Amino acid sequence: MKRFLRIAIVLIGALVGVSVIAGNSNNDQQAKPKDQPRVTETALFAGGCFWCMEKPFEDLEGVISVTSGYAGGRTKSPTYHDYAAGNHIEVVQIIYDPTKISYEKLLDTFWHQIDPTDAGGQFVDRGHAYTSGIFYYNDSQKKLAEASRQMLEQSGIFKQPIVTPISAAPEFWPAEEYHQDYYKKNPLRYRFYRNGSGRDTFLEKHWLDKKITSAKMENSNNLRSRLTPLQYKVTQENGTEPAFHNEYWDNKKPGIYVDIVSGEPLFSSLDKFDSGTGWPSFSRPLVKENVVEHTDTSWFVTRTEVRSQKANSHLGHVFTDGPPPTGLRYCINSAALKFIPVEKLADTGYTEFANLFRQ
Repeated sequence: MKRFLRIAIVLIGALVGVSVIAGNSNNDQQAKPKDQPRVTETALFAGGCFWCMEKPFEDLEGVISVTSGYAGGRTKSPTYHDYAAGNHIEVVQIIYDPTKISYEKLLDTFWHQIDPTDAGGQFVDRGHAYTSGIFYYNDSQKKLAEASRQMLEQSGIFKQPIVTPISAAPEFWPAEEYHQDYYKKNPLRYRFYRNGSGRDTFLEKHWLDKKITSAKMENSNNLRSRLTPLQYKVTQENGTEPAFHNEYWDNKKPGIYVDIVSGEPLFSSLDKFDSGTGWPSFSRPLVKENVVEHTDTSWFVTRTEVRSQKANSHLGHVFTDGPPPTGLRYCINSAALKFIPVEKLADTGYTEFANLFRQ
């Protein structure tokens, strides 16, 4: 199962000969001073032709090495001539410094190189040997990969379902030396193959807003690490916390409530009242323009959702059964809020609201 654009190039490249693979491995793992051990982690991705997957990762600061190879099959020591018959797929193994680059950044880079909706190969290369995949080495990578895939599904960038699988990393077999850094050794042949494969045309079509989308996905990853699971579910996925079992439903201390994500001021304890619902309730916003209303037709009823203006966090809903003088009840999730007590307003940058609480 050989790609028609690569076969002639590979035959020419094979004449270069095969170097001792172990030599590269030793170079990547040169001994460090005992008092300065090098901490590295490993990532493994499949994105079709491994020639095309090396350069994007090698360009990243913090990536130590990228090695093309084979993985996932049933045979030992596969070669370019028999790896597909052994059910292996083309992969790239990445050694990186986690203090300089995150696994989330590697995931983001990976998604921007492939067609994650294609279960039959990648671009001109067809068959199992060229399918995409993410292989994790630990639970942390697994969770981050699954979260990343979910974010991509929810982004709406691709109309078809995301089919790239996520599975435990199998044994990795380095490819022949002439495959390593092929884009450097054979730049003209590499460009000829890549231009003809359809990869760049596809990526340009679907990632026109690449920088914006990358920033959004990276920001979402940052939020997952900064917020609790409940805070993330409420603010980013329009979730609802349990009534009477949340942080601020019965909080009677004086102060203000700000957005848990952005810190923008939203409500005041001076407008908080006991609605009997089990959620924090307010008769009006502290800063009106920071609370934005949207029509919500979920659950087969029409309600008015409220979100924060800057962070676009889901806060809750507003109803017309509140106390005078507004007659409104802003029913808000505690998980979307952070409470700033009066005595800490000045220290936390909210001095302008301190006068509200002075007699």
